[in-house]
Amino acid sequence: MRSSHANALLSSVAVLSAAAVLLAPATERRKGKVHGQPRADVVAAQGAIGTDAPPVRAPGFAPQARRGFTAGDQWEPAIAADAHGTVYVLYPQYFGVPGCPSCPSPTMILQVSHDRGDTWSAPRLIAPPGSGQFDAQVAVDPVDGRTAYAAWLQDNKSDIAVARSTDLGDTWSVVVANSTNAATDKPILAVRGPHVYVGFNHSQKVWVASSHDGGQTFSNAVVNANANLGWSLAGGGVVDPSGTVHFAWAGYRKNGQAKGPVNLYVSRSTDGGATWTNRLLDVSASPPDCSAYQCGWAYLGAQLTLAGDEAGALYALWNMGTVDGGPERIYFARSTDGGVNWSAKADVSSAPAGSAHAFPAIAAASAGDVRIAWMDARGGTLWNTYYRSSTNGGASWSPETDLSTFVPGFSYIQAGGFGYPFGDYFELDVDDRGDTHAVWGEGLNYQTPGSIWYTRGR
Repeated sequence: MRSSHANALLSSVAVLSAAAVLLAPATERRKGKVHGQPRADVVAAQGAIGTDAPPVRAPGFAPQARRGFTAGDQWEPAIAADAHGTVYVLYPQYFGVPGCPSCPSPTMILQVSHDRGDTWSAPRLIAPPGSGQFDAQVAVDPVDGRTAYAAWLQDNKSDIAVARSTDLGDTWSVVVANSTNAATDKPILAVRGPHVYVGFNHSQKVWVASSHDGGQTFSNAVVNANANLGWSLAGGGVVDPSGTVHFAWAGYRKNGQAKGPVNLYVSRSTDGGATWTNRLLDVSASPPDCSAYQCGWAYLGAQLTLAGDEAGALYALWNMGTVDGGPERIYFARSTDGGVNWSAKADVSSAPAGSAHAFPAIAAASAGDVRIAWMDARGGTLWNTYYRSSTNGGASWSPETDLSTFVPGFSYIQAGGFGYPFGDYFELDVDDRGDTHAVWGEGLNYQTPGSIWYTRGR
């Protein structure tokens, strides 16, 4: 039976242990949202659940609907859809969890739909939160279309946690894929069959934790052992049908400062994550300044994300700029030879020149079926989330759709858009019927207030 209580899963979560790998101390940190302390009003909030699901506009997308708890702040959500109608949303809940006085800020929260987004369970804990959980990831094995995996950072970001569910999200087993002696950052999850990979940053090194037994045990390897890739943050990962695993990274040359060029590259392993080759895909100018919105460093900086279709084609989407501190745009490229070669980049936004762009999101399904989204401020200071799709591998695209819709009663939402992106990434996925599911964050500024929003359609 599925419980709606925030602590319902704690008794069913089996915490396992994997081989720990001790890493060097971290000397710098990426931009960081203020964790804050749980607030009494959030913990005591009653009925603070976002479960509404407006109908889909035919044709098109449903109006945006709030996900997660409606008290506190919801930030940087992840989404995945399986082959049985299940949709997962996972995100870190800040400033306390309603009904859980012992939960730290942030705590990882799971919300599940078993009818392709029509109705949703109440949000709940996915695992014991320790001293805090950060940077949500969730994915479904494309081979069986059922086994779900999640990943996040835990305990002062020193552990890489990976969870697995075989019962459509009712229960989860958790292992520690890597335990460090200092903070890690930006985990990215990629799965196919028994192969589970998590890429992450730690102390100016790029790491990938690899499992070949369905996430039960992990080994770890440094991706940039013989290359200076800069302070690198993962942005996307995919295991293609041949078993080759690919991760995308943004490498900041001036570590912790975001004042220099940003290398955008793709790492590739054909031996299960033991060794890696790195391909430079593009170079961006230094990120725009967003200190007026209380941002951490590099918040609007270049990011590169990846997806792959079931025919083996790879797709990359990224934001980059040509002028230091200037606005950036969104670009797309594809590879049909396993990531060895890539097409010339294509500008996929119709926004006027000089519009700020950031936060690429991408998903792919059957051969040539690729969906993309991003955020831009083409209207001036307000942002919106835009979407396009292609049925021929990005050779041509559908018209743009603005996924953002006006919702009254929020200080950060106006008729022309929302105040600021809430979290430095968001996600798309495609369900078994071919519909796109999207989840993203909107807020007033980088710190607070904000929440996450969901839509579906095609």
